[in-house]
Amino acid sequence: NKKNITMTSDWEVKHRFLMIDVTKMKEIFLNLVSNAVKYTLDGGTISIRSTEIPFDKEGYVLVKTEIEDTGIGMSEEYLPHLFDAFSRERNSTTTKIIGTGLGMPIVKKLVELMDGTIEVESELGKGTKFTLIIPHKIVEESVLNQELSESEDMNREELAGKHILLAEDNEINAEIAMAILEDIGVIVDHVADGIECVDKVEKMPAGTYDSILMDIQMPNMDGYKATQTIRNLKEKEKACIPIIAMTANAFEEDKRNAFAAGMDGHIAKPIDITALMSVLAEVLNTGK
Repeated sequence: NKKNITMTSDWEVKHRFLMIDVTKMKEIFLNLVSNAVKYTLDGGTISIRSTEIPFDKEGYVLVKTEIEDTGIGMSEEYLPHLFDAFSRERNSTTTKIIGTGLGMPIVKKLVELMDGTIEVESELGKGTKFTLIIPHKIVEESVLNQELSESEDMNREELAGKHILLAEDNEINAEIAMAILEDIGVIVDHVADGIECVDKVEKMPAGTYDSILMDIQMPNMDGYKATQTIRNLKEKEKACIPIIAMTANAFEEDKRNAFAAGMDGHIAKPIDITALMSVLAEVLNTGK
């Protein structure tokens, strides 16, 4: 938005359910798309297009993704060195842009680990196009639905009767979260900010709460500060209570910040019941 860049995406993947390595794929796309934004001048365009192409390996498909920008491009001489570690083309524009030169080698390595390929076309002053082709295993919808159903049933059984402290200042968000939790058999206490949350933990006997669901943006004391205060309590059992962050998005930066503040898990709002049950069950099992 700051650079007035137009970004479009087009998806033509026939199989809806594919098994992928989410962590690696996120890192690949984060590098490629952030580079496209970084090196595209104000008012430029970036297009992302994914298509499914035939593959001779049974049970698998190939997904081709093209990320194309109208940015500053790269010279013909530099292209062979693009995937070399610490390599960056030097010109009057790139010298003003911060970077280590490690992004592209990491992308290439991750793509190769997944038996994929990556190619680049670029022209100085006209833009760059990356083409990724990566195989993914097809997951049948009936199998997926059965696995999800079984997983949800197990999580419901594990969470029933647990006592959760919910720290959320928004009344509507709190009502929704409480309704979801109570529907799966969880006992919920609600506080409206970080100060009330810390006060509640201090006053109630150790072991009262199995976990805390902590909103990050709250008045008086935010979720990060409340978590750090709880972690510094003298009673070890209270200081070690599992805390799950609730934030308005699912960016990796938010997750990193939550863990850095001493939290044990992260979920994005609006709350998805399956994700909530999964994270709660994982955090509570880890803390046993």
